[in-house]
Amino acid sequence: MKLFGSESSLLMGKEPVFDFLLEPFFLHGFSASLHLVLLLFLLLLWVPNRVKKAGGEGSKERLRQRRLLWFKTTLTCCFVVSAFNIVMCLLRFFCRNRNSWSQDELVALSDYVVKTLAWGAMCVYLHCQFSNSSEKRKFSFLLRIWWGFYFSISCYCLVIDIVLVKKHISFPVQCLASDVFSVITGLFVCIVGFWGRNEGEITLLDAPLLKGDSNVSNGVDLSKKKGGDSVTPYSNAGIFSILTFSWMGPLLAAGNKKTLDFEDVPQLDTDDSLVGAFPKFRNRLEAADSKGSGVTTLKLVKALFLSAWKDILRTALFAFLYNVASYVGPSLIDTFVQYLNGQRKFKNEGYLLVTAFFVAKLIESISQRRCFFKLQQVGLRLRAVLVAMIYNKGLTLAFQSKQRHTIGEIINFMAVDAERVDEFSWYMHDLWIIALQVALALLLLYKNLGLASIAAFVATVLVMLANIPLGKMLQKFQDKLMESKDQRMTATSEILRNMRILKLQGWEMKFLSKIIGFRNVEEGWLKRFVYTNAMTTFVFWVAPSFVSVATFGACVFLGVPLESGKILSSIATFSILQGAISDLPDTISKIAQTKVSLDRIASFLQLDDLQPDVIEKLPRGSSDTSIEIVDGNFSWDLSSSIATLKDINLKVCQGMRVAVCGTVGSGKSSLLSCILGEVPKISGTLKLCGTKAYVAQLPWIQSGTIEENILFGKEMDRARYDEVLEACTLEKDLKILSFGDQTVIGERGINLSGGQKQRIQIARALYQDADIYLFDDPFSAVDAYTGSHLFKEVLLGILSSKTVIYVTHQVEFLPAADLILVMKDGRIAQAGKYDEILNSGTEFMELVAAHKIALSPLDTVEAGFVSEQSMGEGDGAMESADRKLQKEGNQGNESGKVDDVGPKGQLVQEEEREKGKAGFSIYWKYITTAYGGALVPLILLAQILFQIFQNGSNYWMAWASPVSADVKPPVGSFTLIVVYLALAIASAFSVLARAMLLNTAGYKTATLLFKKMHLCIFRTPMSFFDSTPSGRILNRASTDQSAVDLNIPCQVGEFAFSIIYLVGIIVVMSQVAWQIFIICIPVIATCIWYQQYYISSARELSRLVGVCKAPIIQHFAETISGATTIRSFDQESRFQETNMILTDSYSRPKFHFAGAMEWLCFRLDLLSSITFVFCLFFLISVPEGVIDPAIAGLAVTYGLTLNTLQTWIVLNICGMENQIISVERMLQYSNIPSEPALVIETNRLERSWPFHGEVNILNLQVRYAPHMPLVLQGVTCTIPGGLKTGIVGRTGSGKSTLIQTLFRLVEPAAGQITIDGVNISSIGLHDLRSRLSIIPQDPTMFEGTIRSNLDPLEEYTDQQIWEALDKCQLGDKVRRTERKLDSTVSENGDNWSIGQRQLVCLGRVLLKKSKILVLDEATASVDTATDNLIQTTLREHFSECTVITIAHRITSVLDSDMVLLLSHGLVEEYDSPARLLENKSSSFAQLVAEYIVRSDSSLEKLE
Repeated sequence: MKLFGSESSLLMGKEPVFDFLLEPFFLHGFSASLHLVLLLFLLLLWVPNRVKKAGGEGSKERLRQRRLLWFKTTLTCCFVVSAFNIVMCLLRFFCRNRNSWSQDELVALSDYVVKTLAWGAMCVYLHCQFSNSSEKRKFSFLLRIWWGFYFSISCYCLVIDIVLVKKHISFPVQCLASDVFSVITGLFVCIVGFWGRNEGEITLLDAPLLKGDSNVSNGVDLSKKKGGDSVTPYSNAGIFSILTFSWMGPLLAAGNKKTLDFEDVPQLDTDDSLVGAFPKFRNRLEAADSKGSGVTTLKLVKALFLSAWKDILRTALFAFLYNVASYVGPSLIDTFVQYLNGQRKFKNEGYLLVTAFFVAKLIESISQRRCFFKLQQVGLRLRAVLVAMIYNKGLTLAFQSKQRHTIGEIINFMAVDAERVDEFSWYMHDLWIIALQVALALLLLYKNLGLASIAAFVATVLVMLANIPLGKMLQKFQDKLMESKDQRMTATSEILRNMRILKLQGWEMKFLSKIIGFRNVEEGWLKRFVYTNAMTTFVFWVAPSFVSVATFGACVFLGVPLESGKILSSIATFSILQGAISDLPDTISKIAQTKVSLDRIASFLQLDDLQPDVIEKLPRGSSDTSIEIVDGNFSWDLSSSIATLKDINLKVCQGMRVAVCGTVGSGKSSLLSCILGEVPKISGTLKLCGTKAYVAQLPWIQSGTIEENILFGKEMDRARYDEVLEACTLEKDLKILSFGDQTVIGERGINLSGGQKQRIQIARALYQDADIYLFDDPFSAVDAYTGSHLFKEVLLGILSSKTVIYVTHQVEFLPAADLILVMKDGRIAQAGKYDEILNSGTEFMELVAAHKIALSPLDTVEAGFVSEQSMGEGDGAMESADRKLQKEGNQGNESGKVDDVGPKGQLVQEEEREKGKAGFSIYWKYITTAYGGALVPLILLAQILFQIFQNGSNYWMAWASPVSADVKPPVGSFTLIVVYLALAIASAFSVLARAMLLNTAGYKTATLLFKKMHLCIFRTPMSFFDSTPSGRILNRASTDQSAVDLNIPCQVGEFAFSIIYLVGIIVVMSQVAWQIFIICIPVIATCIWYQQYYISSARELSRLVGVCKAPIIQHFAETISGATTIRSFDQESRFQETNMILTDSYSRPKFHFAGAMEWLCFRLDLLSSITFVFCLFFLISVPEGVIDPAIAGLAVTYGLTLNTLQTWIVLNICGMENQIISVERMLQYSNIPSEPALVIETNRLERSWPFHGEVNILNLQVRYAPHMPLVLQGVTCTIPGGLKTGIVGRTGSGKSTLIQTLFRLVEPAAGQITIDGVNISSIGLHDLRSRLSIIPQDPTMFEGTIRSNLDPLEEYTDQQIWEALDKCQLGDKVRRTERKLDSTVSENGDNWSIGQRQLVCLGRVLLKKSKILVLDEATASVDTATDNLIQTTLREHFSECTVITIAHRITSVLDSDMVLLLSHGLVEEYDSPARLLENKSSSFAQLVAEYIVRSDSSLEKLE
């Protein structure tokens, strides 16, 4: 402020001619007049502009962003000048002569009032000009002239001050400060005026060249320009903007006007994004591990430090500054008390003290805010590089390494451990900061109390030593907590992937109890952890009292005089020391947690990768041999003495078709994996020439559109794309789907049939146009017609010139091969063409014989007709069937379409997030969850008592101690210490009660919320899992649950405690001077306004952080499960890039959330400093003797913590609202609509139901969601009890949907199903599902043992289990294992072949012995011989049961009593096989004819 009319010149000048120039009357009068002219001038400028604006349209924004920045900084400067003059006005008012007003005082006061109004009016004028668009917006010429005049007068006043100082003439210090401030601000506005003039005169010709300089924008611009297209303003912010966090202004302004979306959040700067940070970190890590001995924790820490060492050193400097500055206040308290007591060393000492207090607070605030922001920035960067490192490692893990860590554990590395490293950044410097604070505290105590400070040192050391056992306990409990969490998350991840089979079997509640069991173990360690933390809280809240009692007791013992000033200085020191000591347990805990997390990450990074030298890759086109294996021995487990593949010799020339066949577990899939380089090599050579594509036996489909899955990273070539769709018969499927190839596929292809997933996978491989194609039995998952079409169009058509190796269980596909490999026990038992090996060995003959046996039911049909029909009209029959199915497909599409589906017609929707303020109901539900909220009043009471005892003890020491040595104390030293000790003990018990009650309530709440959410999730319909990626559920079960376990109780508690603490301070300060409320009330109002302004943006940024985390987890889980496919297509780099994009998408809102928080804190610090300075000015202005100096000193002592407390309160409010989002998200999944009742007590059935197994289906209509088309469009039929019914139809016809409806995984939209006259919708789900058995399409095994997989409900004896294993042909294999029934089953059953998993599923139904058995393509993954064994077993043991079979192998349904043929959700044919075959035009007859043609051993007949 200009204070050109400064009181500095008010003191006498000696020369009479110039005397009037130095008189305060002249200077203040001149200043007031000048500002009055300015005020009138601004009014004249502002009013016409207002009128003009009201009458016309606002013009478009055309000025560049840098000009807007000048306006904003000028506006801020004007506001500061106006605020400064308010302070000076108040000082002048309180410092006046109390008896009367002198003429000079009135003129000076008027000067400050007019200056306040003038600069305030300038703020309004600039704001109006700034916010309203104008083509020629620039600073007024007269305004710039006035700024120059203001600067000149300010310099004049400052020169007078300097002259007076040199002449040793005393004058008020505030006058000098005011003039210095005026010169600085005057210089600034002059510079702004000059640049503003130049900016305003930029021509339209030059403007377009500067449009790129738009890194700083206002709120209006930001709403027009998506943040995703711009880089954060932080990257180009100036020093002023960085220090004040003004660069956050545009985003906060946008968030205050509307709900922030992800597009509004700017991109990260290169240094903070993974694109820039990860290469540096990787290079550092490689340099640290130059010897290749593996990544250790130390090397990992070294690489992390070196990748961000500059920022870490900067934060250390800032931390040092704010800690040193924080001790300035306590060191001055004694001097301040003595000043108030009348012991003044020089004139204006009080103002100098106030200035010192303020400057120290300002330095502390600026350095602390910069330190905290940079620490968060570093943490975010380190977390990102660790996530990328973990992801990249997951892409290269060897099979054996992957067995050691489940997907759930690896997800925890990313979701929990990397996050913990991020959180540790807050505590990075705490250890040496605590040491610094203790050292400074002891120096200050020694200055005040002399040798008694030794007692303080001893007491502090004792407190520090108490951390050692507590730290060890915390680390131990943290280790155990993480281990138990890993187990729970692994089980949860596996269960979510297999929820369909759990619901089909009626096992979901059993597996929920398994999750609850894991959680109970976790809760045991959690309870130990939180109560140990409660003890550390107790110890360290008591520690300052313990130290102070020991120190003051030593003073009494040593005879050191206890004066109130020294006591208050010591109490203020203890208060700062309390923060350091109370931070110590958190620091130790975080160090322990972070060490555990880094150890876990390092151990994961040490795992073996795939052997890089398994494959010798030859340049593309350099050889006619595509694949060559010489004397190859390979093993999944190198530690095993038995190799998986033995003595492999194979040479495949370019363009050859090689078929691989063999029984279940013979090594077929392992051979393909070996060619892909997935199986570790023991010996031999493997050469590969050309690019490769791979189609896995179990389809791996990404979340995303069908088009994205087919393109798989390649550019769109429409001609090739259409050709691939036609070859894979996907065109008809896409026509049925409402969004065609833009249909979003659910997680793991959940909304596609097995055949559709397989055909999309084949299409993906075809589109890549590779040289070598590897097919792992993809035709088993599709029906006979589609399989025949795929074989002809793909293998014999598009890929006719490519090298193809295909595994198949279908003998009919073997004659087309140039080379057939028959696998047995990991060896190539036979190799050659079909005719060559047919009679050369027993293995292939057994397969062919089994195939003939499977075809034997056709002998009962008039084979001549079928043969003639199929051979003479082979292609015509297929074309006829194709035309018929196409016609029905179109009909089905028309009848099934829903009108105006819109974007919400997609099955998988974008994750829902709450918007706006978290309602009070969320808080209420949280605090009343445990014991109905009964503990809340007790917690608050304990905190209130603690605050009373704390404040009381300090008040007692201030009141009962003499101000100086020559004053008689009110009480004796012994009484002083005894009362203080009693109050300290009372506060200790209060804080102990508070800590124990708070942790009890938090623990109980976390337990109840966990159980409620998981029960709701497990009881929700299957449609929820179809449309919800598991990452969203895992995010709530992992991250949000961790927040509820550990963070939210502390956050809610600290909010209440900080409010109580503030009330306590206000009570103490009001004892000194109620006048401070004059400034406190507007400051508090301003703080609340800032908080409300901030929270609207911070809340949405926090929610965006939560929403953006799930896609990272989901993408990672998909990548791990599909790593083989990704590697086979050489797509690792693309997936790594996607992970980087997703990680940066998570970092963007989190980075700006940190910036928003510091933006708020800085402003709150300034406001609290203004309050504190006002209080100090008031105290030094009060005449001596009016206020007790000791009590005034106590108020100052508390005032020193006011800025920290004020910031603490607002941050607690904001932090609590951000953290409560985790509760909100968990409650969101605790209120999902559930399935119908598991058991309906009023409609229980007899244990022997169903009696006959007759299934009546009446006008059944089914859709998967209200907005989706009908899948079944009116199915009506009766399945007789005790008979075998086969259901056939091409892929996507509704076969599996019908079965899901039978099990009530999907509820009918219309119609009903009855079993033995009982409507299945009228009975409980478990009553229904427990009476039915199913062997599902996808064979599922769970991590555990063979016993737990066959009998998860523990209902059967070992003898019954062995009988079931023998019946399903697995008994001998299990007996050969070391642990028999307790043999280990890894996650997803990965250590068992797919065929063996299917046999285990058969064993389950053999144990269950239900009256109704459903086979959903149950033999698709086994060879023909095994299929025959399964069929024989079923005929033998389920001869009197209703067997419903969905099969793609016609032979599996030929011996059925009835055949139901579905087409696009309608019954096309339903009769016995014989009658259907008699009808030459029936679709079933044509399918059988096609199957016979395909089964013929002559290639010529196929062509």
